[in-house]
Amino acid sequence: MPALTLGPLLRYVGETCAAFWVETDGPCDVTVRVEESSETERTFHVEGHHYGLVQVEDLEPGEYHSYEVELDGETVWPEPDSAFPPSRFRTYPKAKPLEIAFGSCRVAVPNEEPYTLNKSDDDRGRELDALRALAFRMRIEDPEDWPDILLLLGDQVYADEVSPRTEEFVRTRRDVDEEPGLLALDFEEYTHLYSESWGEPVIRWLLSTVSTAMIFDDHDVHDDWNTSAEWVKAIRKTDWWDEHIVGGLMSYWVYQHLGNLSPDEQADNDIFARVRGADDGGPILREYALRADRETEGMRWSFFRDLGDTRLIMIDSRCGRVLKDGKREMLDDDEWAWISDHCNGDFDHLLLATSLPWLLSPAMHHLEAWNEAVCDGAWGPQAAKLGEKIRQGIDLEHWSAFHDSFERLAELQRAVGAGEKGKPPASIVTLSGDVHHAYLYEVGFKNGSGLKSGVYQATCSPLRNPLDHKERRVMKLAMTGVAEKMGRALARSAGVEPPPIRWRQVGDGPFFDNMVASLHVNGRRMDMEIEKALPDPEKGGEEPHLEQVFERRIA
Repeated sequence: MPALTLGPLLRYVGETCAAFWVETDGPCDVTVRVEESSETERTFHVEGHHYGLVQVEDLEPGEYHSYEVELDGETVWPEPDSAFPPSRFRTYPKAKPLEIAFGSCRVAVPNEEPYTLNKSDDDRGRELDALRALAFRMRIEDPEDWPDILLLLGDQVYADEVSPRTEEFVRTRRDVDEEPGLLALDFEEYTHLYSESWGEPVIRWLLSTVSTAMIFDDHDVHDDWNTSAEWVKAIRKTDWWDEHIVGGLMSYWVYQHLGNLSPDEQADNDIFARVRGADDGGPILREYALRADRETEGMRWSFFRDLGDTRLIMIDSRCGRVLKDGKREMLDDDEWAWISDHCNGDFDHLLLATSLPWLLSPAMHHLEAWNEAVCDGAWGPQAAKLGEKIRQGIDLEHWSAFHDSFERLAELQRAVGAGEKGKPPASIVTLSGDVHHAYLYEVGFKNGSGLKSGVYQATCSPLRNPLDHKERRVMKLAMTGVAEKMGRALARSAGVEPPPIRWRQVGDGPFFDNMVASLHVNGRRMDMEIEKALPDPEKGGEEPHLEQVFERRIA
């Protein structure tokens, strides 16, 4: 009898449809039954692994739906005697407020000591998992209060910080004393990372119950991935990079990207059609992944979803970068045009989600802008070489290090907020992770911009991978007024023009714990909340719970 090895994951949810992803231990028919509706799909095969993606149509809009999963006619989900309630979800539009959870940066290490300790107590310590805490709360909550969607904004797996079980597996395959060492090198090693990250029972139930939308960041592939043209040139000279990037992008396509797409987009996806029709889709995906690493034309990892009257646009800020012929852009012109087109319309709220924050602290923004100018020759060729070492050494590669793209995104938000692309939404919020702390910034545009929407940057990171105390002190120092003045002077000395916007922190913060953030959307009203994971004293510390540290009205 076939068995589930991972999943089910609830992925795309619309008004009348839902998509479900599974991994199985062999080829089989996967059936998903949602009350009176059911669909069956044959698994597809990629290098010894078998996957199913099932789309169930003709669901009632705005209603709760429970579901079952069958493999070759045998029910395998929900699991009997589970400690968690049956998996269920609500189609759009909702009569009640929309709940959007988001965060990033989650290492998959065991939920026991020493891994649950603080880093100051043990180098292996990563404290408590905010997603597990969310799942434990959902277990006792009214489903009306469950998140409708979970946005995972990068570093779903750490290919360059492999978990203990994956490390054991890697050591059975190759000599880790040779390059690239303890790195998830290929597709097979990546499958173990995903299994460890998503297969833990509590997380497995959460992902079966809450719809997810995901985008990669650097650690999903490699620290500093696509930082600069110089970085790309150096990494491609190694004898292991091609195998690694192919494994990383193949696995991302299978485990993350495919479920991001709507049923119509899945039906029109040529690569998906070819993979499903092949005895083994591995060669097709290998060719596609290598091409995606080498060029941006015809490649798009960005996607959008409509969550009732809220539009979500997930922007790739990693793989689609333009880093050649002296040009530095987060995205090529075709993808910028696609994003701009999808900002047209009448929405209550526009969410622009991207793994890397659009806005850092002003001091860090000026530092990255200075570094980009120096690397481009503002202080001469010798300074440019030093600037590149600094850029790679301390990760100066956010939106503020891509000046033209930073201003392009600012102008896009101004146009939307001024009503030039449709009715101005109540809010425009850029959602991000990456930086291992959480904050909310309010954005101000110049007088005469015509802006009628509130514009914000909302950042939440990590879900589970906190900074140590020394790193936190450095981050806090970078947020002081003195640091901002020094950064501004430094940028001016390299000829950098001031940014076209101003921004300020809203309320307390930043926050450095393992956290998950939420947006509560009720018509044109929106509130943001940040909660951190702590031991639950009523459970003897064995189960984490969430404690609110921040709440603010956005719109």
